[in-house]
Amino acid sequence: MAPDISNASMESTIETSDRPAYWSGVFAMSLCVFTLIASEFMPVSLLTPLATDLRITEGMAGQSITISGAFAVLTSLSISALAGTMDRKTLLLVLTVLMGISGAIVALAPNYLIYMAGRALIGVVIGGFWSMSTAMAMRLVPSDQVPKALAIFNGGNALATVIAAPLGSYLGSIVGWRGAFFALVPMALITLTWQWIALPSMQADARTSGSSNVFKVLRNRAVAFGMAGCGAFFMGQFALFTYLRPFLEIITHVSVSTLSLLLLVIGIAGFIGTLVISTILKRSLYAPLITIPILMAVIAVGLIPLGAWVVPVTVLLSLWGLMATTMPVGWWSWIAQAMPNNAEAGGGLMVAVIQFAIALGSTVGGVLFDIRGYQSTFVASAVMLLFGAFLAFQTSRAQIQQGI
Repeated sequence: MAPDISNASMESTIETSDRPAYWSGVFAMSLCVFTLIASEFMPVSLLTPLATDLRITEGMAGQSITISGAFAVLTSLSISALAGTMDRKTLLLVLTVLMGISGAIVALAPNYLIYMAGRALIGVVIGGFWSMSTAMAMRLVPSDQVPKALAIFNGGNALATVIAAPLGSYLGSIVGWRGAFFALVPMALITLTWQWIALPSMQADARTSGSSNVFKVLRNRAVAFGMAGCGAFFMGQFALFTYLRPFLEIITHVSVSTLSLLLLVIGIAGFIGTLVISTILKRSLYAPLITIPILMAVIAVGLIPLGAWVVPVTVLLSLWGLMATTMPVGWWSWIAQAMPNNAEAGGGLMVAVIQFAIALGSTVGGVLFDIRGYQSTFVASAVMLLFGAFLAFQTSRAQIQQGI
């Protein structure tokens, strides 16, 4: 039986290698990521005018991030089953239309309830898109180019992280917060047009349409370890990153302009990371998944004694941004390798894991920050990151044992 499996695997490899590369479609999806991330985090830079206009507190306005995350989790766990045999190109176009509608609803919202409905809709798009991202990359390019395609996707993420907040703040000062959200509508239309032209038809196969229970993938020991390792990493990252601003203001004593410059440097470093990570992943998948969390844990601990000095803090945070932004590419590439026949189910579960880990990590980090100070938050972040590295190592061992 072994020879048959080997031949089948060889035929599959040859077929995948012969697949044409739709790089224009890859860049169209990167633009979709940019618009999506900008839509997701637009409220961050517009909370004060938004809250004033809707006559709510800033805390209530900020809950729009929470509700979008909650709907992203629900959608990611159900999108594969709900979509069934729908052409994945059609599904992506539908999600892009919903993204534009979400921006319009928020911009026109007469009250808090309508505003939150618009934000829930963007959560649906977030969960649906990221659940399918790895599976789509596998359909758009040959298998050996999947890490590069995922890095290009994530490049849109990094670019949006760099410019979305200052751009939203700038537009808000010129055309108001509603005008800033309205600006997302033409961006969605441009994205829709490009995807319509550049993406090929992507019919769902029997394995994809039959993946109704995403939790079934956890029966595989390597997959269970991998999902846990991914979750631990994002918990550790956001336990620290969420409270970076108060740390920089209170401990490093930076001005508002210096703070903006530091955040810009972190974003630029992250964008650079997305440009080089695909080359590294081609050589080894698990080396960065294990090594990067360890290095980030060292940075988290190093920020404690060096926090009062701007220059070393800038260097450490630049390295943090360089590495942190590359890790999603690594974990999405792992999905493509570990679950090539079930990438949508695996992607849906990973989105849920990541969203839950971000919420849990930021909550734990906040409690520690309030009770015992930033030192305990940063140490907890380091511990979570080290645990993530250990679980990534266990994932590699489990996959070797299973012959994956």
